[in-house]
Amino acid sequence: MSAPLALDGRPIDGGLYLRVDHWAQHLPGPVQHLVAGFSAYGLGLLAVLMLAAWWRARRTDGAAMARVLAAPFAVVLAFAADTALKSVLREPRPCQVLDAGRTLEVCPGVGDWSLPSNHTVIVFAGAAVLWHADRRLGALAAVLAVAMGLSRVLVGVHYPHDVLLGALVGTAAGYLLGLLARYGAPLVERARAGRLRPWLAAA
Repeated sequence: MSAPLALDGRPIDGGLYLRVDHWAQHLPGPVQHLVAGFSAYGLGLLAVLMLAAWWRARRTDGAAMARVLAAPFAVVLAFAADTALKSVLREPRPCQVLDAGRTLEVCPGVGDWSLPSNHTVIVFAGAAVLWHADRRLGALAAVLAVAMGLSRVLVGVHYPHDVLLGALVGTAAGYLLGLLARYGAPLVERARAGRLRPWLAAA
């Protein structure tokens, strides 16, 4: 059996990564801390948007609620696809193989593969599902997803192409599950007539 591919991302956009990293290292200190904090903990904002979408969907039809309830499953599906791709592509982090100096986030250890970007996959998957359920919150989630992807390059732990592939994987998983989730609308409507009504429908 052939060994998994070990991808070297440096020829793809290593030069762009180094330019972005150099620029990030010259940002004012408070801005660096803000970017690093957002990159590390910004996924919590996606959870907030999902909760807001659930709350708003209580006043809409079963299809919207079904899509909102599908959002966590889309995140899990996208993360599983991301993990599988990482184990095959096995691309080392740019901060491990390039002389990038001090990155804004501690460089992950050897064996923590770079392609695709986990954070980007997760946020784009959530944003794609929320777009189906609630256009306003979906748009906010899309802005969050783009900002998260950019931050992962700025903090120095991903190449730009890691983020692009992460966005594609996450969007595909989220959009597909969002389309399929509408078939769960009858189940939601039946559940609204039972004990789960307080969680699925407004009073």
